Amino acid sequence: MNLSEKFFYYLVPAIEASLALLDIVFLSKKALQGEFVAHHEWLFRCSCFAAWATITLLSMFANYCCIFCSQILCFWWIVKLVLGIPHIITIYNSFELLICLKESFVALLDIMYGLSINIVRVKQGSSKSSSMEDPLLSADEDLEEGCQRDSGNSQRYFDLMTFKSIASVMNHGVVKQLDFDDLLPLPADMDPTSCHDTLLSSWQSECSNNRSSPSLFKAICSAYGWPYICLGLLKVLNDCVGFTGPLLLNKLIKFLQQGSGQLDGYVLAISLGLTSIFKSLLDTQYTFHLTKLRLKLRSGIMTVIYQQCLCINLAERSKFTEGEIQTFMSIDVDRTINLCNSFHDMWSLPFQIGVALFLLYTQVKYAFVAGIAITILLIPVNKWISELIARASEKMMKQKDERIRRTVELLTYIRTLKMYSWELLFSNWLMETRYSEVMHLSTRKYLDAWCVFFWATTPTLFSLFTFGLFTLMGHQLDAAMVFTCLALFNTLISPLNSFPWVINGLIDVFISTRRLSRFLSCFYCKSTMKATDNSSSQLLLNDQSKYSFENMAVVFHGACCAYSVNDKEEWNLVLNNVSLGLQRGSFIVVIGEVGSGKSSLLNSILGEMRLVHGSIQSSGSMAYVPQVPWILSGTIRDNILFGKDYDWKRYSDTLRVCALDVDISLMDGGDMAYIGEKGVNLSGGQRARLALARAIYHGSDTIMLDDVLSAVDAQVARWILCHGILGPLMKHQTRVLCTHNVQAISSADMVVIMDKGHVKWVGSSTDLSVSSYSAFSPLNELDTDSHIYGQESDMDNRTEDTQKLLLERNTVCASKGAQEIIEDEVRKEGRVELTVYKKYAAFSGGFITVLICLSAILMQASRTGNDLWLSYWVDTTTGTHHKEYSTSFFLAILCIFCVINSCLTLARAFSFAFGGLRAAVKVHNTLFKQLINAPVQFFDQTPSGRILNRLSSDLYTIDDSLPFILNILLANFVGLLGIAVVLSYVQVFFLLLLLPFWYIYSKLQVSLSLSLTHTHTHTLIVL
Repeated sequence: MNLSEKFFYYLVPAIEASLALLDIVFLSKKALQGEFVAHHEWLFRCSCFAAWATITLLSMFANYCCIFCSQILCFWWIVKLVLGIPHIITIYNSFELLICLKESFVALLDIMYGLSINIVRVKQGSSKSSSMEDPLLSADEDLEEGCQRDSGNSQRYFDLMTFKSIASVMNHGVVKQLDFDDLLPLPADMDPTSCHDTLLSSWQSECSNNRSSPSLFKAICSAYGWPYICLGLLKVLNDCVGFTGPLLLNKLIKFLQQGSGQLDGYVLAISLGLTSIFKSLLDTQYTFHLTKLRLKLRSGIMTVIYQQCLCINLAERSKFTEGEIQTFMSIDVDRTINLCNSFHDMWSLPFQIGVALFLLYTQVKYAFVAGIAITILLIPVNKWISELIARASEKMMKQKDERIRRTVELLTYIRTLKMYSWELLFSNWLMETRYSEVMHLSTRKYLDAWCVFFWATTPTLFSLFTFGLFTLMGHQLDAAMVFTCLALFNTLISPLNSFPWVINGLIDVFISTRRLSRFLSCFYCKSTMKATDNSSSQLLLNDQSKYSFENMAVVFHGACCAYSVNDKEEWNLVLNNVSLGLQRGSFIVVIGEVGSGKSSLLNSILGEMRLVHGSIQSSGSMAYVPQVPWILSGTIRDNILFGKDYDWKRYSDTLRVCALDVDISLMDGGDMAYIGEKGVNLSGGQRARLALARAIYHGSDTIMLDDVLSAVDAQVARWILCHGILGPLMKHQTRVLCTHNVQAISSADMVVIMDKGHVKWVGSSTDLSVSSYSAFSPLNELDTDSHIYGQESDMDNRTEDTQKLLLERNTVCASKGAQEIIEDEVRKEGRVELTVYKKYAAFSGGFITVLICLSAILMQASRTGNDLWLSYWVDTTTGTHHKEYSTSFFLAILCIFCVINSCLTLARAFSFAFGGLRAAVKVHNTLFKQLINAPVQFFDQTPSGRILNRLSSDLYTIDDSLPFILNILLANFVGLLGIAVVLSYVQVFFLLLLLPFWYIYSKLQVSLSLSLTHTHTHTLIVL
């Protein structure tokens, strides 16, 4: 431990215990002198002494963990807060400065000690541990990057409170554009794998406890509930410190009115400044830890969604469109993690309002009831508006899902669309959903405008009715009371304005968590197939034969499979009572009419179907080549190797048997030629052969081929069948081929005929021609088996020069490296250009932009005028020269200011809503017009995930988040401008205090660079 840690760990409890003992002595002295001492005072002081004495003893003789793990002490922290409230109120109402300072010092020690042991957790190493018990690898070591992870425990207390570790990043950001290499190492507890495991464990527990309707919200609470509750304690402390400012302001104004020792004024002024600094520290710590929790939650949800996409079967996934899944990852995740802010705000805002109202009661007595009446009247109105917003949001999300689904379909078939010149047709088709989406978005935005109007005008109406009723009750306004109340009114502005947004945010959270829960609760079917080792178990397949599993690759025993979870009826089963054994090393051909269940048979082996009844057992590794090949965005070699080591001999043989060697030799770059996303620069036959080459190169025990020969011409199909499927590279493997190719049927070791989900016949190709099921086979079209190989001469006439040319070309291209088709995303450097602001203002409309700015400035001017009029009212009633003005006159002028402020607030709210909608429509239309008219080369060079990111999450920012943020920015800017103008008018030297803002402005570029880096990491991966 360093010196500061020892101070918090040992000295603070001893100091607190000594002060508590001293208080007990003073209370005993008062009691002996006959003075009255309240019971809660005795209980509070004695409990403080007992608790701090216990902590002191534990810190000296016990383990550090006992301090914050003791249930008795944890209970005492809560009891102390309850018992201390009446004591603190009594102390601060006494206006005894030394006693107030002493209690403030004690409270500061309590807070610092609580932070040091509960949040920073500076842990003392155990003396019992030895080097032999240490793990071989530290959890803080990042093996991948070769650096040390920053777990947060290695930093000093002061560094953690002031975020000293980020200083190096900020210094780099001033000099140059920040990149990923400039960022700090990721802490171990924020690793995506750790976040995924934590959330997945809670989700699986929730699914097992509530099988009918598991809730993602409950799983999140189980995974991150306790850290979130601990942050709530910090939030309570931050809110309480926020009210010390108005109280100290009241004391300071009374000091100026009454006159006292000059030292008292300096102490109060310094205390007011220190309170603001301390509140800022608490606020930044709360925001920092809350942001970390949000990032953990986001990583966990995103990785769980990706895993679900990969693990659920085809039928379950088909229940959700591509647009819905994209919306889950781009929008619903962001809405869900907003619960970190919304839930604490849900109790914090009423708490702040309640404390502010209580403090108002201490200033104006029951006159504050008039303000409460206004607030209560607006509650049902806002509740009704919130319900309408929830309905509009749900309808808007449905239209957004449909729009993104159509966008995915458009991007998938963009080449066909360009060839047939269907740009206008598809544009109108997609614009229909965008129009419906904007209609629901406009409904929500105008309802939000009404919420903003009601809640923004509440503080002004609150002050009008409160001061009006106070004067009508016969009381006289004074400066201390008026400015204290105004400060409390200002503290009411934030919670009152934020409350409707919090309610709307919670509504969005519940909607999004329900949507995500519905997706994550889909049937997880991968575990229905049992993969076994080479056991000697015997499975009875029918009455005539028994198969030893050690000679079988796959065994079906009465298997009934369905795609849908609820498909338990026999006539809805895709595979019904399938009993079949696939022998190892054999070539099995599955034939049948269209829709007979050939591909479903392969899917059942892969676990893509639900096993309703029976069993399916397999052994060894598997490879699967689908009808629609999946191509990796990379080089041809990357697609074939797929992470496996490069073996030149096997690699060359694989290219030869798949008839890819000639194609690759003609490519610019050879096998290092870069393939665009989904193989856009390859033909259909080349993609099919590339997927087949990947399966052959990996050499799995069982290879399942779903009609791979249909994508190539007859000559290439014969070559692949002869040298690939029946060749030496695959002769020892189990090959299952679904096909209608007659040459493959005649060469099969086993032929399986499927009909309406049933296995109708199993036997050899020789027996098929004489069986009663020969109608399924076109073998009678073949004259002899030699016809299979009759036309192979053209394919087999490969010279050694071609092989040497291929080898030389691949070697040269490998040394040069692959030339990527996909371009990296270009990031703008420097400040945001002025043209960006001009374009957005132009999209919103010049008149609307002027109206927004003018209404915001006039609204702040009316609020400042309202405060100045109150100040003038106080001067005329308490000054030496009284003017003959009645109370009704002052109230009338104050009412005029309130009406003007309300009208300007309404104009600002609706103009912002209208301008934001207009800009959202024009930004989407301009973006989509540029996209639909872009050449095909643009789609080859740009990943579809990047395009979808622009049309989903980025466009959602333009639609919803940007107008909201700009509204807050403009309100805060004109508010600070109004305060600065008034203070500069009173004291011109105040302008010198604005100089530090230039330093803050210089750091904005660092924030912009981090924001751009953050955006690039959120590009969607399209599966």
